[in-house]
Amino acid sequence: MILLFKFKLLTLHLALKPKLNMKSILVPIDFSIQAEYAAKVAADIARQTNSKIYLLHMLELPTGVVDPSSYGASNNTPTALLFLKRAHEKFDDFKKLPFLEGIEVEDSVLFHKAYDGIIDESKKKNVDLIVMGSQGASGLEEMLVGSNTEKVVRNSEVPVLVIKQEVDEFKVENIVFASNFKYDNRVAFQKILDFASLFNAKLHLLKINTIHNFETTKESSDAIRNFINDYDLGDYTLNIYNDVSIESGILNFSKLIDADVIVLNTHGRRGLAHLFNGSIGEDLANHAKLPVVTFKL
Repeated sequence: MILLFKFKLLTLHLALKPKLNMKSILVPIDFSIQAEYAAKVAADIARQTNSKIYLLHMLELPTGVVDPSSYGASNNTPTALLFLKRAHEKFDDFKKLPFLEGIEVEDSVLFHKAYDGIIDESKKKNVDLIVMGSQGASGLEEMLVGSNTEKVVRNSEVPVLVIKQEVDEFKVENIVFASNFKYDNRVAFQKILDFASLFNAKLHLLKINTIHNFETTKESSDAIRNFINDYDLGDYTLNIYNDVSIESGILNFSKLIDADVIVLNTHGRRGLAHLFNGSIGEDLANHAKLPVVTFKL
């Protein structure tokens, strides 16, 4: 009788545990090739999770060309209306791309600064994921720093998936979660576990040790085990990797295990520069090619 009561309590606890639902995905579109890469990945995720895709294009026009408060009114200039018409025409063509076939898609064109508009729309639409393309040129840091992508990564309350190059088929079998595994970073950990469970993926917990931030294997192992205590991780591995910098360690380990996605936490301050409590090297010999998902703490 007592055992049955405990089982019922455990079942109730698991039922009440917040889950990451994937019902809607926002994809900012500037009609670049990187935006097309992002939309293609979003389409793969939408098929796997039965999600709806919101395509969003922001028109940043000079002051005086359009008054956002009077959008749709007769005093909007012909120039603004022309930009609006062309954007919708581009969307008509964009939505005919083969990878979007069979997916529920809604498109919007708004007069707004790109970063502000993306954050506002993600809240308005109550989306579960933002997928963005990036033209990052050098390594993991450059992938997310600069332009609107870094600002969205820094401030979005929902996960942001950054796509740098074309992905033929977005499959998630092996996820690398890199962290310093400090206790206060557990805030977003359940969402990360839920993300992995969406794809039934194996989670590789990774702590990077560098010469400037060195711990013994026992210290690092204890930190990871304390971090994951009380969580149901499913299929996972625990990894401690030594390298010359945090970025190169993440990338080299991810390459070693043939990872599909890298998952990181952000603190909402300055993107990757503050992902870990310490500085990050300026350049990487390797270029970050894998998709990166960020969860805000």
